[in-house]
Amino acid sequence: MSRLPSSATKRIGAPTPKHFALVLVIGLVLLGICLLASLAFGSRVVRFHDVIDGLFFPDIDSLEANIVRKRISRTVFGLFCGVALGISGSLMQSVTRNPIADPSILGVNTGAALFVVIGSAFLGIGSAGEYIWLALVGAALTALFVYGIGSMGRGGATPIKLVLAGAATSAALASLIGAILIPRAYVMDQFRFWQVGSVGAANWDFIALFAPFLIVGVAIAFIAAPALNAMALGDEVATGLGVRTGVLRLIAAFAGVILCGAATALAGPIGFVGLLATHAMRLVLGPDLRYVIPMSALSGAIILTVSDVIGRLIGSPGELEVGVVTAFVGAPILILLAMRSKVRSL
Repeated sequence: MSRLPSSATKRIGAPTPKHFALVLVIGLVLLGICLLASLAFGSRVVRFHDVIDGLFFPDIDSLEANIVRKRISRTVFGLFCGVALGISGSLMQSVTRNPIADPSILGVNTGAALFVVIGSAFLGIGSAGEYIWLALVGAALTALFVYGIGSMGRGGATPIKLVLAGAATSAALASLIGAILIPRAYVMDQFRFWQVGSVGAANWDFIALFAPFLIVGVAIAFIAAPALNAMALGDEVATGLGVRTGVLRLIAAFAGVILCGAATALAGPIGFVGLLATHAMRLVLGPDLRYVIPMSALSGAIILTVSDVIGRLIGSPGELEVGVVTAFVGAPILILLAMRSKVRSL
C-alpha cells in the first residue's frame, strides 16, 4: 500500500474541505439526536431531563433515570454495529468493485449464521465469545466461495455475477440452516430470535467482546483507504503506483469480514446497512474512500440507531427487531439500484 499521488486523487474526485466539514458536522448532529432518541424511546418513553439525569447524575435514583442507564449499553452496541457494518459495506464494494455489494447480499451474513448454528447444534456452543470465532470462520469461507464462483467464466468477477453468486450461495446456506434446525427444536428456539437481527440483548460483555474486532477492522480500513483509491483507477494503474493489488484485496477483505462477522455473531444478520450507508456517502461526497469510509461508519451508526428506535416505536409496547426495519427499507433500494443501467464495476 502506498500514498496516493495528487494527480490520482484529482481523478478520483475528493470533496472540498468545506464540503466534507459540513457533511461531517451534519452527520455528528444527526448521530447525537439519534443517540438521545435511543435513550429516550422504548416501551416506556422518558423525558429529556430524565435522559440527562441518567447520563450525568448517578446519585439520582428515579425509575426513569435507571431506565436510561439500562439503555446505554444497547445504544452503544447499536452504534458499534452500525460503524462495523457501514465500513464493511464500503470495503466489500471496493474490493469487489461492485456498487451493490453488502455482507447480506453477498451471503457473508448467512455463512456466519450457518457456522453459529453448527456450533450450537453439534458442538454445544452457547457463549457469545465462541459465537464470534465461528461467525468469523463462516463469513470468511463464504466470502472466498462467493468471490471464487463469481470470478469464473468470461469477464471475471463482474457485479452481476457476484450478486447472483451471493444470492445463490445465501439460498443454499439458508436451506442447510433449516435442515439442521428442523429436527432440533431446542436449537431453533435459541436461533429464531438471533436470526432476525437485534441489538435488544446487548450488554457490556457484548461490547467488550466486540471492541477489539471493531478497532482492528476500522484501523485496517483507514490505513488501506488511499491504496484502495488507487485500485479504483484500475489494477494496472494501481500496480504502477506501487500498490500490491492482490495483497491489498486480501487485507481489505479480511477487515470487512471481521467487522461484519463479529457484528453478525452478537447481533444476528442485520442486512442492508452497509449498502445504504456507503451509497449515501458516495452520493454526497464522491468516490474518494479516504472520506467515504469514515463517513460510512458515521452514516451506518445513524441508520442502525434510527432503525432500532423506529422498531421500538412501531412495536410498542414490545418492539420490532432492527433487522426487520433495515430489510424493509433496504430491499426496495437494492431493487432500484439493480434496475439502473449504471450498475457496473466501480
